[in-house]
Order: sequence, then C-alpha cells, then structure tokens
Amino acid sequence: MTVDNIPPVKGVSIIVTALETMPANPGVYRMLDTKGDALYVGKAKNLKKRVVSYTQVARLPERLRRMVADTASMEILTTHTEAEALLLEANLIKRLKPRYNILLRDDKSYSWLMLTEDNPYPQITKHRGARVRKASYWGPFASTWSVNQTVQAIQRVFLLRSCADTIFANRARPCLLYQIKRCSAPCVGRISEDGYALLVNQAKTFLSGKSGAVQKELATEMEQAAEKLEFERAGAIRDRIRGLTYIQGSDVINPASLTDADVIALHQEAGQSCVQVFFIRGGRNNGNRSVFPAHGKGEEAPQVMAAFIAQFYDDKPPPPMLLLSHEPEDAELLAEALSLKAEHKITLLVPKRGEKHDVVQHAATNAREALERKLAETAGQGKLLAAVMEVFNLPEPPARIETYDNSHIMGTSAYGVMVAAGPEGFIKSAYRKFAIKTVITPGDDFAMMREVLQRRFARALAENPERTDDTWPSLILIDGGAGQLSAVSTVMADLGLADIPLVAIAKGPDRDAGREWFHSHGQPPFQLPPRDPVLYFLQRLRDEAHRFAITTHRNARSKKITLSELDDVEGIGPARKKALLNHFGSARGVKAAGLKALEAVSGINKTTARTIYAHFHPGVVFEDAEE
Repeated sequence: MTVDNIPPVKGVSIIVTALETMPANPGVYRMLDTKGDALYVGKAKNLKKRVVSYTQVARLPERLRRMVADTASMEILTTHTEAEALLLEANLIKRLKPRYNILLRDDKSYSWLMLTEDNPYPQITKHRGARVRKASYWGPFASTWSVNQTVQAIQRVFLLRSCADTIFANRARPCLLYQIKRCSAPCVGRISEDGYALLVNQAKTFLSGKSGAVQKELATEMEQAAEKLEFERAGAIRDRIRGLTYIQGSDVINPASLTDADVIALHQEAGQSCVQVFFIRGGRNNGNRSVFPAHGKGEEAPQVMAAFIAQFYDDKPPPPMLLLSHEPEDAELLAEALSLKAEHKITLLVPKRGEKHDVVQHAATNAREALERKLAETAGQGKLLAAVMEVFNLPEPPARIETYDNSHIMGTSAYGVMVAAGPEGFIKSAYRKFAIKTVITPGDDFAMMREVLQRRFARALAENPERTDDTWPSLILIDGGAGQLSAVSTVMADLGLADIPLVAIAKGPDRDAGREWFHSHGQPPFQLPPRDPVLYFLQRLRDEAHRFAITTHRNARSKKITLSELDDVEGIGPARKKALLNHFGSARGVKAAGLKALEAVSGINKTTARTIYAHFHPGVVFEDAEE
C-alpha cells in the first residue's frame, strides 16, 4: 500500500487537537513533519476557520492529502492584520522552503548602483549585499552587466569618479579615465567641490527619471559657454549631451509612460512555470531575469503569480507599479501588504491595451521562450540519465547523482567536496564541503575519501533512516580508480548502504580526457567511445566536482595565509590588530617591538602592551610586577 493511499487519520487528529486552542485571529500556520521541518506555511484572516478545512480530507486535492498525512505537529503565529500575515508567510516560505508550498527558487542577490555620501567627492560604483555604507542606492539591476553599463554611462555623462577611497586619496596625477573623458579628476583638484556637487546632483536627477530636465540644463550650460567663447568647455558639454541622448535611446523596453515599475509575466507549460521580470527605473530598463518557481503540477497561474510576488519582494523594495500578465490570487490583499512594506501605495495592474500591454506581452514572450529552452534542456538531460542507467545497469534513470573529489597540498588545507546533479542539471544548493578533520598522511586520498563518505552518510542516516526524501543519491561517482572504489565500498557496506551504486572514474595512463576508465561492481573496468554523449556528461560531473574542490581548497588556503600570529594573542581583536599592523607594518615587526614601542601604538594601553610582549617573549618578568 503506497503512502498516497494511506488515510491521513493521524495528521487529521493532530490538526483537530491544535484547533482546540487555535484563535480566530489573522496569522500564519505551519504544518511540521516528525523532524520538525516545515511541510507547509499558510496565512489566514481567521486561523481557526482556515485550518479546519484540512480536517475535511475528502475535499482536499491529493497533494494536500499527502501533506496532512505527513503532519506531525502544528505551529501558529498571530498578526494584527491579514496583510501582515501575508508578509510573514512570504518570509517564512523563503527561509524554510516547505515541501508543499510554491517556492521562488531565486537565491541570487541583485546588483545595485551606489552613490556614496560619506566623502565630499562621492563615488559611483556597483553594490551587492547588505547596505552598511552611507549612500544612495539605485536599482535593482537584473545582472552585473546591466549595472556596469549604467556605471559607464554615468561616468560618460556626469564624469563621476568610480575609484575606491584609498586610491582616490593617494593619487598624484589623473588616471586614464580622465584622459578618455570618463572622470572629472577630483582626486587632483581638476574640479572644485561645488563643481563636483553639481555633477552629483545632475546624476541623481537623471537616475530619478528626469533626464529631460538634465538635458535642458546641459544645453543651457553649453550655450552659455559658447557665448563666453569657452569653446573647449562647450565641446565637452556637447559630448555629455550626446552620451545622454545615446542612453535614452538604447533600451529594449523604454516606455515613455513608465518611470518606476516592474513588468512581471508568467508562462506555464508541461506543469512548470517561468516568470520573467523586467526592472524599469527612472524610465530606463535595468535588465530582466527569468525565474522558475517550484510547485506542484496542479498550481494555476493566479496562485503562482501571487506566491512569486510575495516572496520576490520579501527582501527588496517594490516599485510604485507592478505590470502583470495575470491577475494574482487575493490581488487587493497583496497590494495592501506590499504598500505596508514599502510605506507608499503599490498598484498591481494587468493592462489590456496600449503601451503597457505591449510591454507585458514582450515580457510574456521572453517567459515562454525561456521555459521552452528549459524544457528542452530537461528533456536532453533525461535522455542522458536514461543512457547512464543503461551503461551502469541501474534499475532506473538516476534521479540524483553525487560526485565526490578531494583537494589538498601535502595534506594541508585538505577538503573533500560533493556536487549533485539531477534531471534539471546541477543542484547547486546541494553542494557540500568537508574540511578533513583526521590527520592525513600526504597523498592518502583513500583516507580522505573514506572520511568524507562516512560523514556524509552517517549524518544522512541519522536525519532520515528510512531514506524517504530526495536527498539520497541514485548513483555515486568518485574521482579515482579501483583503490578509491574499494575504500568507499567498505564505508558504505559498514553503514548498511551497499545497495547504492558506486562508480569510480579514472583517467587513462596518459591522463587524457576521453580515455577514462570506469570501475564499478559487477562488471570489469571499461571505456566509453571517445565521442559518446554519456562520456561527456560524466566528464562534466567529474570536472565540476574538481572545480568545486580546487576553489574550496584555495579559499581555505587564502584564509589561512591571511591569519596572523597576532590572532593568538589574548585580548587582541580586529581593531587592535589593525592598529598594530598599521604601526609596525607586519606581525614580525610587532614581534620584534619593545615594550615602549608597543605602548606608543594608538589604542594599546600599558596592560595590553605587556600582554603582547609576554606572548612573544615567554618567561619575561616585568620590574614592577607584584611578588
């Protein structure tokens, strides 16, 4: 009897028990499994009224019946309003990634354009991550390429500096950007502070969507310069106007009626969805991005659109208008929640005609084409996995292939890594790093591989001994030969996992790509034809594991190199370490310094100076020490 056919009696009883104390308030509820992981997160205007519907199993679709069957406990969080509940729901879904929710699956951060405000001569540059610096931020941009293009345009038209403050403060003559008319060279006084402030204000006006006002202002400046016979200055302003004109006419989507808006179009096919987002800011197109939400095959466009919008704007400010291809579920509530978050009115619009409709249709075409490409790639991947099944005599095409590799230099900074791939390609979120903890004899890759597999699967068994989730591999691929295969086989047998197929891929005698030997249980070592698609596929898996291992090792080694002997001194934190290194130039200089020299460092008092000196001179006794 399959899980799908088992009546969800236990889950229903748990929900009924939770209903006894559940309030009739707005809030968010979570269905949890036996491990305490979230199965589903939902919001409700009336928690009790909403949750009671899960006890009427006969009316639920099959997907929700399975969810109720898996439910082991429930948690609720009340809110003041339904709009607040919607915002909290979106945040929890993004953070917990429940199995039965529609998931955004867009973990890439977006780029922003940053204009600093902590220097008399602000810097224009791209930014990604937390906003810790005092600055104005403009965006988001769909890609690094998009924001780089805008930075270059700002440099060309407004001549703002892009160099870091440390470089700016130490220049003695203008850099190349000044020579090619991309900077006004404030670093060496080629422009006054007031003159530079005027450029900054013009750039802000342009980024706010008022390019016409900037163009008129520049035209007036050019005429005044010409009247004063300042032809060189007039020519420079003319070049800036030409640059501004080029920017205004270079966008693919640049509707005159839009200043700040996001265009969001959805296309569904074969049970999958693609959402295309265009960012319009200041009347300019900041690029577009394709996102593929994860959801069940029965989810309709209004539900997918609503879930996408709520999660997409959980960590970024929404613009005043969203142009949509489909009306989202609970559109009024969604608009209210976004307005609450943004602290200004947000309008959701599904245009039926005119310029806005044309823009949405353009985005919808992009969504359809992106989904068609993805489906074609998935179909190709499915054929490769079916071919892998035949090559290695597997019972079915592997749903998940895990590939392992090691990297170290003579046993130092040793790391093992795992990469995973499935029907949709590499599963980047499943990649894992393993810092080798045991003492490794230089060159003992067998011991490293044994430790990595032991740790990976001992933990997996502890978390899911029944092996019922999708984090278990259908095939394990190891970079190595018969020796590595034997070492891993022993570990897997000891763990009771000898049924998971193992394959070792080893380069030939000349280490030529294309002449690899494959080792697996139940068949002698063999080679695939040089141009076999399966060979290329397995090489890609092996090479990706190798790339990830090398990158992990190099990062660990670089981090170790940046460590200093000062890190071992008690009471020396980042600030004091920086002060000491700036004063003496290196940790070696600190080590050789006398007590008086240490006391002369800013932020180092007499007690700290003695602690540092004693660390590098064990056994020293200070004259005024108490006996």
